[in-house]
Amino acid sequence: MPMGSPEYDIAHLLGGAMLLVSFVMLGQWRAVPLVTALAAQGVLLGAAALWQGHVQGQAHLYVTGVIALAAKAVLIPLLLRRLVAGLPPGLRDEAPGRLAAIMLPGAALVGLAMLVVVPATTGAGIFARLDLAIALAILLLGGLKMAARRSALALVVGLLTIENALILAAVAVSGMPLVVELSLAGLVLVVAVIAGVFAREMGARLGSLDPAILDRHRGEGRR
Repeated sequence: MPMGSPEYDIAHLLGGAMLLVSFVMLGQWRAVPLVTALAAQGVLLGAAALWQGHVQGQAHLYVTGVIALAAKAVLIPLLLRRLVAGLPPGLRDEAPGRLAAIMLPGAALVGLAMLVVVPATTGAGIFARLDLAIALAILLLGGLKMAARRSALALVVGLLTIENALILAAVAVSGMPLVVELSLAGLVLVVAVIAGVFAREMGARLGSLDPAILDRHRGEGRR
């Protein structure tokens, strides 16, 4: 696929939009907008998979796109919204922090992804190389969110962002078997459900979604 073609431009527009939403989630401290941004990223992922099915002529990518839209744009956000609605108002949002303190490392990670992936995939087509670089950048931003935030909801969203990046990378590579994509989606869906149940019980029993509160109950942090 030549650079500058409509197929190329639309594919990278969708990938770039997913990356932009990752930055939105990285800087979001409120629970409801965070879940809404995750749902938007799920819509973009489903659209990216459907578009790749059209470009590559692979029917299984249409299946992946429909599953992504159903699970990531509807089902998982709905479960997370119910989780947030069941929490006391004081536990729904994190305390705001300095935006620059997390956005600047995020921008650095995006640059690192481009510097690592593009030269390392010289033998691949330019279409796959840039998509893989975008996917790695989204993955790193998801990991940064998990490392920088303290709430259980942020950890779940970070994990789901990482899985979205893995699926984006899988659909970008021509010939990737459907079973690989479905295995990734199924595994993280189960993990997300477990994490959601854990966060709900944690908020109900301990009165906080900060995992650090568990240190007291394990006997850690005592002097």
